[in-house]
Amino acid sequence: MQQRQLGRAGPMTSAIGLGCMGMSSGVYGGADRAESIATIHAALDAGVTLIDTGDFYGMGHNEMLIAEALKGVARDRYQLSVKFGAQRDPSAGWIGFDGRPAAVKTSLAYSLQRLGVDHIDVYRPARLDPNVPIEDTVGAIADMVKAGYVRHIGLSEVGSQTIRKAAAVHPIVDLQIEYSLISRGIEDGVLQTVRELGIAVTAYGVLSRGLISGHWTPGQEGQGDFRSISPRFQAGNVEHNLALVEAIRKIAEAKGCTVAQIAIAWVAQKGEDIFPVIGARRRDRLAEALGSQDVILTADDLAAIERAVPKGSGAGDRYNSHQMSALDSERG
Repeated sequence: MQQRQLGRAGPMTSAIGLGCMGMSSGVYGGADRAESIATIHAALDAGVTLIDTGDFYGMGHNEMLIAEALKGVARDRYQLSVKFGAQRDPSAGWIGFDGRPAAVKTSLAYSLQRLGVDHIDVYRPARLDPNVPIEDTVGAIADMVKAGYVRHIGLSEVGSQTIRKAAAVHPIVDLQIEYSLISRGIEDGVLQTVRELGIAVTAYGVLSRGLISGHWTPGQEGQGDFRSISPRFQAGNVEHNLALVEAIRKIAEAKGCTVAQIAIAWVAQKGEDIFPVIGARRRDRLAEALGSQDVILTADDLAAIERAVPKGSGAGDRYNSHQMSALDSERG
């Protein structure tokens, strides 16, 4: 596995990260604990060192699962990327975001305990708190950097204005945001901003929540799977999107690879500063995703992909230009 520096100020980490959200029930339906742990082990064995989670994934379950999987693994073999601040009620409903300095430090304390570590490698607010200046939130994390509990600061789901404000307080190593063949909103300003500032992109959703994996078919969502209400999976949108998948499949078959491998390789080849974060829950899906490293897309391949899936062709994409602008929503 290739290792690269995560942004101008960040650590050396694997070119592909492992996103663990789906390993906890509540987003993509049920999850298999034993297979999830085995998948984390397989990722480490393959050279993946960037492990991504959030303190609200499974209401803390995800961090405890990762702690179990990493027990006995040398701390210098992996980097933990943790999102914090999303507020949920006992029924797992979303009720807001808390970016106040005191909440930052409290969230960190609980994450350190659940993960069983003495520091987080990259700590990031999961969203922008419209009631708290980003400078205050990042300043609180910077305090924790000075205290040794955090190594680096990242951002998630924010726009150019917020990125610049945050970077003026403390070096930001990466922005975590969705980026895929059918979700390219960051190309309209945000990508240019982070590159100007030397900030990497840890791209999640590179398979559009499984939609462009080449494996998804309508009706396979389990109980509690948010895709049952996601616009891109709804009737009228999903048929259009699956037609795009079939167009990609023809290109993949001609290259002797899979649809998922084409989709991941496309994101990875957008720049050395782009790090796909793969949400694999099973070892076979992980192996397929890692096989994307062997897929080299030529200029002709890229042109064919662009013809098959032009920018803006995805239906139900939440990252249109209007919604991208809403990522900078601080009051005042």
